[in-house]
Amino acid sequence: MRGFIIGLAACGVLAGAVPVFAQDDGGGGGEIIVTGMRRLNPDDDDNDRAKEKPVPTPAAIQMLRRTADFAVQQVVIVGDTQGKEQRHAEIQAMTRKAIDLANQAGVLVASGELVVEPLTLANYKELKIADGDDSSGEQVKFLVKVPLAPGIDAKAALARIDKFIKLVPAVGRAEMKAYSELTLSVVNPEQYRGAIIDLIARDTAATGTRFGTGYGVEVTGLDRPVQWKRASLTEVQLFLPSAATVRPRD
Repeated sequence: MRGFIIGLAACGVLAGAVPVFAQDDGGGGGEIIVTGMRRLNPDDDDNDRAKEKPVPTPAAIQMLRRTADFAVQQVVIVGDTQGKEQRHAEIQAMTRKAIDLANQAGVLVASGELVVEPLTLANYKELKIADGDDSSGEQVKFLVKVPLAPGIDAKAALARIDKFIKLVPAVGRAEMKAYSELTLSVVNPEQYRGAIIDLIARDTAATGTRFGTGYGVEVTGLDRPVQWKRASLTEVQLFLPSAATVRPRD
């Protein structure tokens, strides 16, 4: 009898056991940005960006939904002082001030587009100073993070970052401003592999029962890296790109 596929289901093999796989970082061993940085629309209102908006949620229960570890916003320091050497000095001096004042503002500063690394006094001069977006002056970009502790929602995170931006004093003609919309980061997504497999096992066990003792569930994809997607302004969904096939046991 022909088996058939149940989309995004996964579990143990026909005997019902859940195999244990070695973790594969796949880029997921550190802190990972969940969605790409999308530049702010200058016409957007800060409050509009922080409103809770409905986000479609996949129906598959095999996705582990949880609050992200950090709310993250990219900021930019722009300088247009005449003279490259002085301009770079002002941009770097303001970046240093941002690092010095981050703890006071209740935020963390970091760098990276996908994998997040701490920005420190030892490495901030490694940030690339590039041409400004409006072709006047130059700029450097980095990340500002807010831990998503209980009671901190997207609006509160944006407010904290905005307060931090205003706290950092200008240096010469350099100034700092928000650059991207708010996104999220997760520390070591691979640590949730076991919890995801538990969800998958429960779901496919229930599915197998519906078809009777003559059927079992064959699974593929549990050895692939954990993947992620944004579920709401502060939540993510973590999952394994797996599939299950219901087959006769004979």
